[in-house]
Amino acid sequence: MKVGTLLVLGITLSAPAMGSPGDANPLIAEIVSKVSAARVEATIRKLASFGTRNSLSDTVSDTRGIGAARRWIKGELDRCAKDSGGRLEVAFDDHLIKTGARVPTPTHFVNVVATLRGEQVESRERIYVVSGHYDSMPSSPIDPNQDAPGANDDASGTAVSMELACLMSKYRFDATLVFMTVAGEEQGLLGAEAWAQDAKVKGLDIAGMFTNDIVGNTRGLDGRVEHGRVRLFASGILPNKSLRDDVVAALRTGGENDLPTRQLARFVKQAAEKHVPGMKVDVIWRRDRFLRGGDHFPFLEEGYPALRFTEPSENWQHQHQDVRVVDGVQYGDLPEFVDFGFVADVARVNAAALAALALGPSVPRDVEMENIRLEADTTLRWKPNPEPDVAGYRIAWRSTTAADWEHFRDVGNVTRETLAGISKDDYQFGVQAYDRDGNLSVAAYPRPYRPLPIPPPK
Repeated sequence: MKVGTLLVLGITLSAPAMGSPGDANPLIAEIVSKVSAARVEATIRKLASFGTRNSLSDTVSDTRGIGAARRWIKGELDRCAKDSGGRLEVAFDDHLIKTGARVPTPTHFVNVVATLRGEQVESRERIYVVSGHYDSMPSSPIDPNQDAPGANDDASGTAVSMELACLMSKYRFDATLVFMTVAGEEQGLLGAEAWAQDAKVKGLDIAGMFTNDIVGNTRGLDGRVEHGRVRLFASGILPNKSLRDDVVAALRTGGENDLPTRQLARFVKQAAEKHVPGMKVDVIWRRDRFLRGGDHFPFLEEGYPALRFTEPSENWQHQHQDVRVVDGVQYGDLPEFVDFGFVADVARVNAAALAALALGPSVPRDVEMENIRLEADTTLRWKPNPEPDVAGYRIAWRSTTAADWEHFRDVGNVTRETLAGISKDDYQFGVQAYDRDGNLSVAAYPRPYRPLPIPPPK
């Protein structure tokens, strides 16, 4: 069902149908409205109360260390799974790392993963992942004993993932959603790397991934306060020695800003700002900040579209620091430096984007731009989507120097369309599918199509 259903007290309530393609979806607005800043705050404070969540810390205690933290996370998600009628599936995802640069002794890195399977047969193999890392570190990443409350880095992102798992499991979506809290980020992205590599081996269709990492502070080191903006980092071409054929094809036609991760970022920005009008999603065309990294890296390396949410103004006195006071200045990642309302707004942004993705169709396949003759028109063609409720397709275009789509044309349920008088030389194009309720897909960039010459008869 495209509009989804909410399960409350055993009664199934159908959400109202949408209007035109791209309109605000009342179901998404409902989901966004149910994000709770109070629950987010309680989660962050509880995670900080474990003293340290360093991946090398105590795994036996029930009150301190990463073992206590992950058992508490799983217990909370198990409770939400019960409330969902068992549709949310919760499990530990355990990986033994023997040694490494930040792993002095063999260590189990245990992710906590909650999966909400899609309801539509044609869409349930399409997966969207949202993640935060629940481990923390003091000044040294291999110090398991120092206090490392990790309230912002990254109890904030963990709280986003947990809030969305518990909230969105009350609804039904076409595609599958995976809510992760991962370990080993501070040891080198180890938990996310292990999960992403397993996903690749299993052939999972990860259509998009978000990590929320350091999304809780609104006061920068310079004193600047920003409440209404979150940064979204979107990689372009990965710095690999060799490029995939589809990347090379895009580069040959000026499509370096139209690869899947950046198409995903455009979609996220549009969906989030439409349903969370008080928040601006500031897309940064970079993989991450300089000298830093996040759990989206392993997904990018495996060829999946992946993005990172991060607060706009950082304060490094409260990141990767031993808890201490020096010259009257408090250091350490403590809850009092987290803006819980802002974290809730970031959760709303994530909820809007995830819901729009999981309710919408898949990206159109085999999209091509006909390149047959010199002309002032543009003709695009594509294969029909597999989803039975796809009602048509939208062509989007923008000038080659614009970051976001500027023009749209809904062309109905066809697989070929000519834009008369719109030159393929002057614009970037994309094709989106839409369903009967107006939910859109992420845009697909067209490859140039030129038929092979017909050989002369023998």
